[in-house]
Amino acid sequence: MTTDTNQPEVFDDLADVPPQPPKKDRRVLRATLRWVSAVAVFAVVGAGTAYGVTRLDRTDVPGLGTHSDGRWTYPTLVRPPLPSGSPGPNDARNPAGNHFADLRKLVLPAPEGATADAALKGSGGWLPAKTFLAEFTAHDGDELRRKLVDEAPRHITARGWTTPDGTHTRIYLLQFGTAAAADELSHQLMTYSSPTFALRDGDQYELDQKFPDRARIDDVTLASYAELRPYGAEQVRQAYVTSGDTVGVIIQSRKGGALAVPYQQTVTLQSELLA
Repeated sequence: MTTDTNQPEVFDDLADVPPQPPKKDRRVLRATLRWVSAVAVFAVVGAGTAYGVTRLDRTDVPGLGTHSDGRWTYPTLVRPPLPSGSPGPNDARNPAGNHFADLRKLVLPAPEGATADAALKGSGGWLPAKTFLAEFTAHDGDELRRKLVDEAPRHITARGWTTPDGTHTRIYLLQFGTAAAADELSHQLMTYSSPTFALRDGDQYELDQKFPDRARIDDVTLASYAELRPYGAEQVRQAYVTSGDTVGVIIQSRKGGALAVPYQQTVTLQSELLA
């Protein structure tokens, strides 16, 4: 992993939070949650391979619909090259599940026509924890802050944008020292029926049973949720994806209802970049 000497300290805003007692073993929960990983929808051969959904026919991307269904046009995506001799996060030679590529280059870019969210640019691409925690209610954000002290993320990076139809997307990537630490946090972020921590822009959620199995990516754990009616002016969709040492949090909101097709497309492509 390439480091940045100008990187801000992720934990500056967490230092005063007292440590929490050790947690009980979550291997049973981990095994149960593995059902959310499924078959890959794209074939990607090695690091640096280019791919994208915008050039494909409707039958090539199950569950993502056609262009007229509201699918966004993303730039052709290329995974950043790995340092020479470094394995990928799901390689058997990499038991810690580390992403050795620059995490900032693993965040999904904005689609064509979108306006970037300047608040998520961070300093040199790195984000302080308080910016991520601001997505949550004051009470739950404070509790999650304590979890981050316990699990100690090494880096946080993000990207956000708003498309012309008013959909606001935010993607956060939190990188930990090992895959075990990332798994531990991801299991605390979600339950079988709803997210653990409440977003400031949402209310009640349910597990998104309509997320296509064939749009899930192998070796990436995914839990997707949709806000229940009545959801007020905006509806929020959110997903938690985990691959190796990194947890991704994807949030989309839109007045009148967050559309399923661009949401599924965004989650799938971000998962592909992390796999």
